[in-house]
Parts: sequence; structure tokens; C-alpha cells
Amino acid sequence: MSKKISFEITSMTLHILAMFFMLCDHLWATIVPGNNWLTCIGRLAYPMFAFMIVEGYFHTSNLKKYVGRLALFALLSEIPFNLVMGSRFFYPIHQNVLFTFLLGICLIHLNEKARNTRKLWLRIVTCIGTIVLGFVLGLITFVDYHYAGVFTILTFYFFRGRKWWQLFGQVVCLYYINFEILSGLAYEIHLFGQTYYFLQQGFALLALIPIWLYNGKQGSYNKMIKWIYYSFYPVHLLILALLRMVIV
Repeated sequence: MSKKISFEITSMTLHILAMFFMLCDHLWATIVPGNNWLTCIGRLAYPMFAFMIVEGYFHTSNLKKYVGRLALFALLSEIPFNLVMGSRFFYPIHQNVLFTFLLGICLIHLNEKARNTRKLWLRIVTCIGTIVLGFVLGLITFVDYHYAGVFTILTFYFFRGRKWWQLFGQVVCLYYINFEILSGLAYEIHLFGQTYYFLQQGFALLALIPIWLYNGKQGSYNKMIKWIYYSFYPVHLLILALLRMVIV
């Protein structure tokens, strides 16, 4: 009997898609500028990574090691990120996205500590407090996507699950974050005699499609794959920075 071949969205699938979308965005920002379709595709990357950071928090077997690895690669990524974003080794006004992830994990952990106390008032105070703290830290630390990036992680934390109100919450929050906070370049669309505008950042909401199709499984995973996930960010940034020096 022939075996059925089925396509599933696992954690590995999400990682591969997110890395591809990120690469597209960074290609546009470095060696192939002007190809706006690349950055439109790239808008899908951050929400997918933010979602996986939340999932990573709940599925890691050792939170300290998980945070330690992220912190290590955040430091390793800083010079490649500086070269891409500021064309210099030292660029203090913009920190790489792994620092955004670390902020998000710390705020999730604070909420989980409050949740474990089973005190509703403490959970509510902590929820509001971490939103305010995420706003402040996202601004003063100059992390990538600033407080909007932190809010995206908190969105997937506060609305984690598959119930209708959780999915609705994800849509509403991501709409506000991408259309109101980040906004940016808008495309003019003429349709039936009317002119409409669609924000480039709005493509980020399409990331919800693979996220909602995620089956909750890890997929193929071993030590080599784990280190590919972590090293992709600094390595591809360094390669793109070097290529831009040679080509552009």
C-alpha cells in the first residue's frame, strides 16, 4: 500500500519559513535594494519568530540554558548587525533582534511567576506592569522593532491558544502594532475608481496563516539543527555585510 505524503507545519517548518523571510528582507536592505517585494515578504518573519519565542519558553527543558544561548548569540550578532544597519562596528542606537527576544522572555517569565501564585490581582497588576515595562525598555534599549517588537511577543503570550477569542486577539493586536505603531510606507491601490492605501508593514499579518496552521509538533530536530537555528542570524548578517562591501 502506498504511503500518503502529507505536509505539516511543525516548529521546524516555521523556523525555515521565518529564516527565508528574514533573508529576503535583509537582501533588500543590503545587496539588492529597490526590490520592494523582498521586504514585503520579509514582513512575515518577525511575527513568526515572536511566536516561536513564546513557544520556546513553554517547551524548553531548561529555561536558563535557553536564555543563555539567546544571550550568547545576541552578543555574537551585534557586530554583524552593526555592519548591516550602520556600516560600522559600533552602532549603539540600534540593537539586534535577539535582544528584543530576551526582553520578551523576561516579561513572559514575570507573568508566569505571578500566574503561579494563583492571585488574580497580582496577575492583573503584572500584566499591566509588563506592558508598561515593555514599552519603556523597548524604547530606552534601542532594540530592533523597539517596543512594538516586545508587544508582538506579549501578544502571542497573552493570546496563546486556539480559542476564537485568542485568535481574534492576535489579529487585533497585530493590526494595531503593524498599522498604527510601526506603519511606514504605504502602497497606493486604485480599485473601481477609488484610491486605497495599504501599508507595507501590513503584510506581517499574513504570518498568522502558517502560525495558525502550526500543529504543535517539533518536527525534525537534533543538535546540528539547533545550532543552525541559532547561528543563522549572525552568520547570514555577516555574509551580507561582507558582500555589500564588495558589491555595492
